[in-house]
Amino acid sequence: MDAGDPRDEIVRLEAQIEELAATLESCRKFILAARIAMIGGGILFAATLLGAIYFDPRVMLAGAAALIGGIVMWGSNVGTAREAAASLAAVEAQRAALIGQLDLHPVATRPMLH
Repeated sequence: MDAGDPRDEIVRLEAQIEELAATLESCRKFILAARIAMIGGGILFAATLLGAIYFDPRVMLAGAAALIGGIVMWGSNVGTAREAAASLAAVEAQRAALIGQLDLHPVATRPMLH
């Protein structure tokens, strides 16, 4: 960090916090979609395999692909979410340290006029 105004750095860190929060939210949505794909693919695959629905190799393949794709998408987004959460905690700690360095004065309260 430079020796400039810490307020500029705080503004930059707050923008970074917003980006990381958006990344986390996106990961949560993809994790939900991955879970739905895993459940749907697993049900479709098992139903075809057990004969609950008419056997069609394409349906069975689609179920297996959804199951495997869901697992891959879930694992990838869980890893990304963990990294983003760790980065978010570090950036928030930096911002809190910079705010602590500021010479802030409490604002005097005015008497209530009723």
